[in-house]
Amino acid sequence: MNKFILSGLALSLFFSVKAQTLTNKKGSEYQFTVVKNLDATAVQNQNQTGTCWSFSSLSFFESELIRMGKGKDFNLSEMFVARKAYPLKADNYVRMHGHNNFGEGGGFPDVIHVLRSYGMVPEEVYTGKKNPKEPHNHGVLESTLKGILNASATDQTPKIDFEAIHTTVESTCDAFLGKVPEKFDYKGKSYTPRTYADAMGINPDDYVFITSFTHHPFYSKFTLEVPDNWNWEQMYNVPLNELQEVMQNAINTGYTVAWAADVSEKGFRFKDGLAVVPDKRWEDMTEEEKNNLVVKPHAQMAITQENRQQAFDNYETQDDHGMHIVGMVKDQTNVPYYIVKNSWGKDRNECDGYFYASESYVLYKTTSIMVHKKALPAAIAKKLGITQ
Repeated sequence: MNKFILSGLALSLFFSVKAQTLTNKKGSEYQFTVVKNLDATAVQNQNQTGTCWSFSSLSFFESELIRMGKGKDFNLSEMFVARKAYPLKADNYVRMHGHNNFGEGGGFPDVIHVLRSYGMVPEEVYTGKKNPKEPHNHGVLESTLKGILNASATDQTPKIDFEAIHTTVESTCDAFLGKVPEKFDYKGKSYTPRTYADAMGINPDDYVFITSFTHHPFYSKFTLEVPDNWNWEQMYNVPLNELQEVMQNAINTGYTVAWAADVSEKGFRFKDGLAVVPDKRWEDMTEEEKNNLVVKPHAQMAITQENRQQAFDNYETQDDHGMHIVGMVKDQTNVPYYIVKNSWGKDRNECDGYFYASESYVLYKTTSIMVHKKALPAAIAKKLGITQ
């Protein structure tokens, strides 16, 4: 396999010198022409954790630091964010008598909250692993915390000692993930998590969350009703065509996109480097048609505000996964695809951990996005009352 360098980003993709095109895997007939490709840092691996929201958000912010001219060697600690979020989720879970979501999952707003409230540290300073040679795995941590919380988060508990619960949750997180340093030295300078975040120069208030659903008014904010939105963060709501416009404008003007989406569709084929929505129902397709999805362009489903909403209402679209969109390509039939950076390591497909998501898939399966507010088209920002 040849390596083709795009805008400083090495994507291990098949490259035709004659046609100047990319493809998704060996033997595929897809021919992708790059429209825009933005800088990103190395693909990471969330391993056996549900912390994609942290990995995708920090990948997004690492690209922001590159865009801001801060350098290309940032590797921020995903587990610092997860470590700070667990006690917050625990407190919320107990206060809701166990009727709210508690687990490894989360969303882009959680990272903004941690950045604003606690700061940030580099991966080198805090790995969140007691044994650096072992992969991330939060299964036992989550079940241990859930057991601690369930003893208190019931309507029958006569009196809740929040201080004791908080202390127990903190010590449990420290036991599994390690203590977060209060001070550290990095590249010849001394920092706290707060001063390191300040030195990064990222303003949490510059970032907005956007979605598109009809069960709430457009051009307003509402609490997105998905389990991992445990802190009830509100999103700006826009029509589908404007969500599309926001994403395209962001990429074309040099801003990447943090992307939350459903990845349970049959057409989500990460191993094959693609995510597509065929225009035929899966059950109506022949085996040959199913196999051809990942090797040649085909007609894709027309996405409307109505069928997108129906999929969300029917639980066919859920908030499964957080990823990072870093560019766009077009296939030989002029169909747009987004270049998506995942957090499942580099060895599970032939694209070094990236994949191509068709615009139909993205419009159909997006639950929310996070972008810099300057990535919004001016007319849309004005409708939302966002000052750029």
